[in-house]
Amino acid sequence: MKSFINTLTNKNKMFKIKNLVILIIFSIPNMNFGQYTDQINSNRPGESMSAYSVGKSVFQVETGFYGIKENHSILNYNTNGYGIDMTMRWGLLLERLEMVADFRYQNERYNSLMTTNDRSAMKKTVFGAKCLIYDPFKNYEKKINVYSWKANHAFNWHQLVPAISVFAGANLTFSDNPYYFTPKGGISPKVMLITQNHLGDGSWVFVTNIIGDYIGTDYPSYNYALTLTKGFNRNWSGFIENQGIKSDFYSDTIVRGGAAFLINDDMQIDASISSSLKTTPSILYGGVGLSWRFNDNYREVRMNIDSGDSNKKAKKRAKKTKKG
Repeated sequence: MKSFINTLTNKNKMFKIKNLVILIIFSIPNMNFGQYTDQINSNRPGESMSAYSVGKSVFQVETGFYGIKENHSILNYNTNGYGIDMTMRWGLLLERLEMVADFRYQNERYNSLMTTNDRSAMKKTVFGAKCLIYDPFKNYEKKINVYSWKANHAFNWHQLVPAISVFAGANLTFSDNPYYFTPKGGISPKVMLITQNHLGDGSWVFVTNIIGDYIGTDYPSYNYALTLTKGFNRNWSGFIENQGIKSDFYSDTIVRGGAAFLINDDMQIDASISSSLKTTPSILYGGVGLSWRFNDNYREVRMNIDSGDSNKKAKKRAKKTKKG
C-alpha cells in the first residue's frame, strides 16, 4: 500500500513539473522583428503588391522575362512579342516605409489584315512609396492554453484582421507611346490600398490590392488584384491570382497562376502563366523571373512585447548591440 501511494505521489509530481516546464516555455517573451523576414519576401510572380516592406536599408530587385500573344476577335489583329519587367524596392528611413520603382518594356509585332509593323516602348514606368499604416501582429501575443490542445488549435479569428498599407506614386509616359491612349504622354497619379492576411498555420497568405491608376487623365483606370499564396515547404510556394481592369480605354479580367522556388534566403526564381477571360483581345502570356535582395546593411530592431518596451527603446538597444 505504501509503495502504491509513493507511486501516485511521484506521478503527481511529474505531472506538475511537466506543466511547469510547458508554462515556462510558452511564457518566454515573444519578439517582434518588424517587417524584415529571414527569407526574401518577393511580390513575384504575381502582379499584386504585398502590404509589408522589405525592411529598413534593405534593397531588393525583382525582375523577369515574358512572352505574350494577343488576338482580337472583332478587330482581327494579333500580336506576338516579349517583355522585360523590373521592380526595385528600397526600405528607407522607417521600417514600415518602402520606395518603389516599377518598369516594364515590351517589344512586339502587330499583324492585321492591312498592315504589319513592329512596335516597342516602356509599357510601365512608375515611381512611388508604400507605407504600412496598420500591422495586426504588432504588440499581439497569441495566448497559449497549456491544458487544452483543442483551444490552441481552434480557428484564430485574429487572422481575419489584415495588415493595411497605402501606396502613392506617379506614372511616367513618354510621347508617341503605342501602349498609351494619347500620343502626348504625361505624368499621372497612381494610388493603392493594400491588405494582407496570414491564414491557417501561416503558410497561406491572401493579398488584396485596390488601385486607382492614370488618375486625372481622359481614361482613368480602376483595378483590383486578389492573390492567394500557399507555402508548401521551405523552398516551394504556389499562387493563384485574379486581376480586374476597368477603364474606357481597356477593360479585362485576367487569371494567373504559378510557383516560386527559394534558392537561398536572399534569392528566389519563379514561373507563371496568365490568360484573359475576354476575346477582345484574348491575351496569353507566360514568364520566368528572379528576385534578389541585398541586406548587409540591415540592423535588426527588436521589441519585447511582454516587457512593454517602446519602439524607441528597442532601437536604442539595437544600436548598443551594433556598437558592441
